[in-house]
Amino acid sequence: MKYILSVLLLVSIAAAGQDCKLNRETDPFTKEVKLSTGFIFVEGGSVTVDADSKEIVVLFSIEGADKCFDNNSTASIVFEGIKSKSASRNGGTMNCEGLFQFVFRNSASTTTLLQKLMTQKLASIVFTGNNKKESTLTVGPQEQEAIMRLTSCLVNEAKTLIK
Repeated sequence: MKYILSVLLLVSIAAAGQDCKLNRETDPFTKEVKLSTGFIFVEGGSVTVDADSKEIVVLFSIEGADKCFDNNSTASIVFEGIKSKSASRNGGTMNCEGLFQFVFRNSASTTTLLQKLMTQKLASIVFTGNNKKESTLTVGPQEQEAIMRLTSCLVNEAKTLIK
């Protein structure tokens, strides 16, 4: 009986592990491995999470014209079931293409915001650009699960890239 339960447990763990499909790419010049979740499309734009040995980047692409962000631009993040909001600044370069980034150092420990993205359902994000215009990304139930699952897979796999 113990043997059967052990086999069933291993099969379920293996099945859960197969659910983690990340894009893996090796830079031909530096030979550095880069991981990516690929784009997850949500209402109002898309999100992708990328990692290398130094950092983990959560990149949001917001649809529409005149979406300019700089280092003073902010994002107000709402997680499902939590009344308080999280806030973060743009970690990327100034652009008017609707790109907003959260940049985290790839280390053995995980920051609070990144941990929340891995474990809690993201409901919406309100981005405030450098012209004080707000843009909202709304995340549906299927996308919430995909973001949590893929972010968790990527962060766990990214820890193996640390040199």
